[in-house]
Amino acid sequence: MSGLRERQKAERRQAISKAAIELFERQGFQNTTIEQIAGQAGVSAPTVFKYFGNKQEIILEILHQADQRAITDTRSRIQEIEDPVEALCHLERLLTGYALEVMHPSLWRELLPLILFGGNNELPAGYRAMNDALRAEISQLLRELQLAGKLRPQLDVELAAFLLNDYSHLQLFRLVNQEQPDIEAHSLQVRRITELLFYGMQAR
Repeated sequence: MSGLRERQKAERRQAISKAAIELFERQGFQNTTIEQIAGQAGVSAPTVFKYFGNKQEIILEILHQADQRAITDTRSRIQEIEDPVEALCHLERLLTGYALEVMHPSLWRELLPLILFGGNNELPAGYRAMNDALRAEISQLLRELQLAGKLRPQLDVELAAFLLNDYSHLQLFRLVNQEQPDIEAHSLQVRRITELLFYGMQAR
């Protein structure tokens, strides 16, 4: 019986998230209320609050799940990818692909400025904490590549992870602001910049 209850709770949580995203994409994140989310999901507002403290938590959970899928899928392939640039580009492709899978570019256009430049309200504060965890995962992947002899021993993996993560946000912002997001051109630009970071400008 407890297993059934847990499954029902998970299904209700997912239904609330799905309803919220539908409304966010249709009428905007800031114009959507918890009451509207509850109505869309077919539950009461107190039920929504039982699962999520606010609408910001809904967004953050969806993005966290997408990031974790990208990290997990990259880890499953990391040993078979010889080129460290390809490994990092693979991770970025998954992060971008899953991000656009869970949220339409129009919603990203609204949220990215709030997330990155919105001050200290709950959405940017929560996103920063989540992004710190993602950057730590990227650092760990770099460290594993370093231990495997694919990156130079003196590389500052924390700084490299910061640069890659920071740059990927800029590129995502550019991508979602295109009238028709060009994923192929985006991936090519990310590869060129990643190669520049890892192979450098110093004469050999």
